[in-house]
Amino acid sequence: MLNWDDPIAAVKGEAPAGGGAPRTTGEESRDETAAATPVPGSEPAPAPAAAEQAAGAPGERRTDTLEPGSIPTPADLKPVNPDDKRVINGLTDINQLAPFKYPWAWEYFLNANKNHWTPLDINMNQDVHDYHHKLTVEERHVYENVLSYLTTSDILAMRNIGLAVMEKMSAPELQIYQARQVYEESLHTWTYQHCIESIGLDQGEIYNRYRVVPEINHKIRIANRRLDSVLRPDIDLRDPDELQNFVMAYLFFAAVFEGTWFYNGFSPIFALQRRGLMKGTAEQLQYIMRDEVLHASFGLRVVKQIIKEEHITLDPKAVREMWDEAEAAEAGYARFLLPDPILGYSAEQHIEQFRFIANRRARKLDLEEPFPGAENALPWLDEQANLRKEKNFFETRVTEYQTGGALSWD
Repeated sequence: MLNWDDPIAAVKGEAPAGGGAPRTTGEESRDETAAATPVPGSEPAPAPAAAEQAAGAPGERRTDTLEPGSIPTPADLKPVNPDDKRVINGLTDINQLAPFKYPWAWEYFLNANKNHWTPLDINMNQDVHDYHHKLTVEERHVYENVLSYLTTSDILAMRNIGLAVMEKMSAPELQIYQARQVYEESLHTWTYQHCIESIGLDQGEIYNRYRVVPEINHKIRIANRRLDSVLRPDIDLRDPDELQNFVMAYLFFAAVFEGTWFYNGFSPIFALQRRGLMKGTAEQLQYIMRDEVLHASFGLRVVKQIIKEEHITLDPKAVREMWDEAEAAEAGYARFLLPDPILGYSAEQHIEQFRFIANRRARKLDLEEPFPGAENALPWLDEQANLRKEKNFFETRVTEYQTGGALSWD
């Protein structure tokens, strides 16, 4: 076992046979150099006898024998003990990855890399034909507004993780997965842009809908209000009020924004896919959905860990208000998206599925279900995240992501 107090023990040479000057080792040469050459601004080097006395007991760390050009290390610096790590407010070295305290975070990172893809992997030619020649006016309305909401939401998610959450983590294994998450959110935005360009939609009009369509804007404003307060880099998470606010903001982001709004938000496109329409876009969203399942699951686990480590009790009233506000916003969005049902999909199904998924997210945190009795209105939705991607599903082209197909996504 390495001796962290004296990892490179001094080796003393012996005089060669026949007398003469003793052979010196590199360590002894450094001692002599350090003794003969005082550091500018320091006390004069002690005499050899004094230096020997200052060295202390054998095995004690020496701080006066550094190699030229090396950086002095505080004598009390100790190796990182993984038990000292914390999700936030940790005092260990943020630059030292292992030993892990949260090996599950590293597993999230490894699994995320198994779902690697780009939007250029998927052929969009049939979608162009479907949009211009097969979709009804109502179905085009659904398709365009889903893309409009998702483009804005993923940019917001990217900013939140990169600017509000990641910098506050004090264990690097958490930050590494979140760095991957930031990349994935930008990849998702590229995917929506690729769909918009492929179909030939008016980009200025699509991207501005979140500003001018009240039902889309309402969801974005809720997210901004809840997340903006933790975008500040000067937050003191040792302050109980700031800590409670941070946890509630992260809870909203993981459980509502990504865990239900995103997860449920892909379902209108999957409803078209199930009828053989817009299959390229739906395949793009299936890859995105796999990412988002991991994002939400990771966020919920981090929140749960913070609650445990920081001994936090969530305010039941605040949690209830969060769910009620999210449900009302989702209901308004669903009724705007689907004023009348399209074949196989309705606003009421969308809203009920939101409630069902919200209950699932709450159970992950050992919280009370916000919508008891909610039913699984779209039992095929989970299939979209679980389909093996090495096979040709719904007659889309084969994409050979064998490693991604082997994952467990729950």
